[in-house]
Amino acid sequence: MPAPPRDIRRLAFQVLFQLDARGERDALAIRDAALADESSGLVERDRERAIDLAQAAFAARAEADRAMMELAPTWPSHRQAAVDRAILRLAHYEMTSGRTPPKIAVNEAVELAKEFSTDKSPAFVNGLLDKVLKRVLAQTAAAPEAPTTQE
Repeated sequence: MPAPPRDIRRLAFQVLFQLDARGERDALAIRDAALADESSGLVERDRERAIDLAQAAFAARAEADRAMMELAPTWPSHRQAAVDRAILRLAHYEMTSGRTPPKIAVNEAVELAKEFSTDKSPAFVNGLLDKVLKRVLAQTAAAPEAPTTQE
């Protein structure tokens, strides 16, 4: 039985945090450690899913950082707490990739901030991701629908 998405996301956040802290040069070691660590309670397949999610978010970090800079120019990524930065990057990736419904991604990011960051972080994460949410929803509404074929 697959693990709850929240548990997979939690591990993805932890892997993403490590990738941000240690860099790409240690990506294989981080991957191996996450795969070997059974303390998360996830089966290997779910740990793989979490790692893949983290790596995708890490690869898209420049896009997430640009968006955050546009939406909160006084809080560029280098000024954000590392935990908050990882949470924001993960949520941004999930929202913009279509991997997770945007409102769920926001809620899950706030929950991660409550669990892993400071008392002020959930409000910061929520406020910034609310701006991302509005942008994503506007883009979705403006996207042309796929043409339908009539026979």
